[in-house]
Amino acid sequence: MSKPLVGIIMGSDSDLPVMNQAAEILEMFNIPYEVKITSAHRTPDLMASYSKNAYKRGIKVIIAGAGGSAHLPGMSAAYSPIPVIGVPVETKALKGLDSLLSIVQMPYGVPVATVAINNAKNAALLAIKIIGTSDKKVLDKIIKFKNEIKKESLSKNIKLNKRKSGK
Repeated sequence: MSKPLVGIIMGSDSDLPVMNQAAEILEMFNIPYEVKITSAHRTPDLMASYSKNAYKRGIKVIIAGAGGSAHLPGMSAAYSPIPVIGVPVETKALKGLDSLLSIVQMPYGVPVATVAINNAKNAALLAIKIIGTSDKKVLDKIIKFKNEIKKESLSKNIKLNKRKSGK
């Protein structure tokens, strides 16, 4: 792959099964990315350096996944001048609600776009849309994708109507 446009970061390798879903979507769209473990608590200097400097290496969007206290997306956004998308990762104790609330409740000046619990696929799609605002080829891919999911949804209605009418 060429120079990464998206950085996927997470606090721990236990978040990898969820965050791999973002990587799969980025691969589907041929968007180059990198994956790093940059814990806000265990490696705060690495997290700060990564977040401050990612744009200098051509990263356009950071997707940050975290569970529990879920400080990674917010701390990354505090250091980064580029968009950060937070992925709340489900926890055993509170089923990810703690992660969601931690990520979504950011103070003025430190926005984090936040997707649903464990929804790294939507985080990747949002990152691709952001890149598409300045890259027509990527925008065209998003338009094609949206048309494909529209057709898929409409075809389900046709199947449902056939089953309902007994045909």
